[in-house]
Amino acid sequence: MAEQVTSAQATAKTVRIAARKVRLVIDFIRGKSVAEAIAILKFTPRGASPVVAKVLNSAIANAENNFDLDRQDLVVSEAYVNEGATLKRFRPRAKGSASPINKRTSHITVVVSEKKEG
Repeated sequence: MAEQVTSAQATAKTVRIAARKVRLVIDFIRGKSVAEAIAILKFTPRGASPVVAKVLNSAIANAENNFDLDRQDLVVSEAYVNEGATLKRFRPRAKGSASPINKRTSHITVVVSEKKEG
């Protein structure tokens, strides 16, 4: 009989950071224990680190409050970033022309679950 693994998730939508920049930070914490992931994010000098840390803390809080899971037993089972809506702007250039600027957004999702024994 397969044992049921409980997991909790948190999502931050339309964060004003490009998805490829957030993916660099997300790759550091995937598969780590939550204590180790928080420590990694605290000392990672990237602009996306505080945002990812906030989503991770929210997922941990969801696991503790909604599923009565113990914080020490949690691992980051999934962490991924999808592209959100792109804000399209234009910058004036020489001779009356314009060049486009894409202000990209991203949707960050972190899933924490209990450590599998064995």
